[in-house]
Amino acid sequence: MQIAVLTLDGYNELDSFIAAAILNRMRGKGWAAHIASPTEEVTSMNGVTVRRQRPLDFAAEADAVLIGSGIRTRDHAADADLLARLRLDPARQLIGAQCSGTLLLAKLGLVGDLPACTDLTTKPWVIEAGVNVIDAPFVAHGNVATAGGCLSSQYLAAWMIARLGSLKDAEEAIHYVAPVGEKAEYVDRALGVVRPFVEGHASTPQLAPA
Repeated sequence: MQIAVLTLDGYNELDSFIAAAILNRMRGKGWAAHIASPTEEVTSMNGVTVRRQRPLDFAAEADAVLIGSGIRTRDHAADADLLARLRLDPARQLIGAQCSGTLLLAKLGLVGDLPACTDLTTKPWVIEAGVNVIDAPFVAHGNVATAGGCLSSQYLAAWMIARLGSLKDAEEAIHYVAPVGEKAEYVDRALGVVRPFVEGHASTPQLAPA
C-alpha cells in the first residue's frame, strides 16, 4: 500500500507527521506513507522546513491519500492550477482530510452536502463552500473520510489501516503510539470512533488498473 500524505506550504506538523508515523507502523506489511508536496521543500506554520518524499502528482497514483491542514489552505483552495493537479478518485482510493484539508476536498467536489468534519477555525469557510459540518471528530462516507482537530490524525490513520488492512492492525498501530499506562483507553477510543465506518465495508477499495 502506497499512501500520499499531502503536505502543502504552511502545513500543520501534527496533521502530516502523526498520520504518517502511525501509517508507517505497517511498513513490515509492505506499506509506505510518503510526504507529498508540490515543491521540493515546504515550510510549516511554525517554520519547520522539510523535503518532500514524493511529488504532488504521486497522489494520483497512490492507493490512499491523506490531506492535512495548514494556515495557507484557503490560498491553496483558491489555486486552480493546484486543484487541477489533484486527480483523486474515491472509486479506487481511500481519501481522508483533516481540519482545513476538508476545504480542499470540498473544492475538489468530493464532499458535496454530506456531513463532514473540520476544525473550529476552518468551519465557517467549509460551510461557505456548501459543506454540512458536524460537531464530531471523524466521519466517513464510503472511501472518503474527514476529521476535525489536530489530534484527530490518529483517527484518520486508524480508519485507513482498518480499511486497507484490518481492525487488528489498527489496534496494534494505535497501541504502539499510545502513552504508557493509557494504551487500553487510547485503543478503545480510537477503534470506537472508526469501527462504525469500517464494519460493512470491504477491506480494500476496488482498485482500478494503473
